[in-house]
Amino acid sequence: MHIAVWNKYLPIIRILIKRSALKEQTLNLNRIDFERAGSGRKAGYKFMLEFSKGHANNAINNLPLAKALSLVLLEDEVINNLFLTNDYEISLNSKFQLGIKCLTPPSLLQDAGSLAVEEPVLELS
Repeated sequence: MHIAVWNKYLPIIRILIKRSALKEQTLNLNRIDFERAGSGRKAGYKFMLEFSKGHANNAINNLPLAKALSLVLLEDEVINNLFLTNDYEISLNSKFQLGIKCLTPPSLLQDAGSLAVEEPVLELS
């Protein structure tokens, strides 16, 4: 059930993972989405995932919400490629804020050129 909720947020999570190369990102989630998915109120809503070399480094089997997020992220081709080349930390706090942090030092980031945000060009007349 949680997989459907995470799939709903996947497009924005993908963007924020890319942007996390520049600075830590935060996404405010809708608490009601998770309560409707069948979790007990406040049960298992806080977690931290670490991804390195394309795998989750920490044990999450007892946290269904975290396990579902890990599965959704690793099944996404774009995100999985980023996880293979860089290290990330993804956390959820009790305020339903998803934090995304790239742990790879900026000097070692691969695909950094594709992650840069382009600034608009202003023309003076």
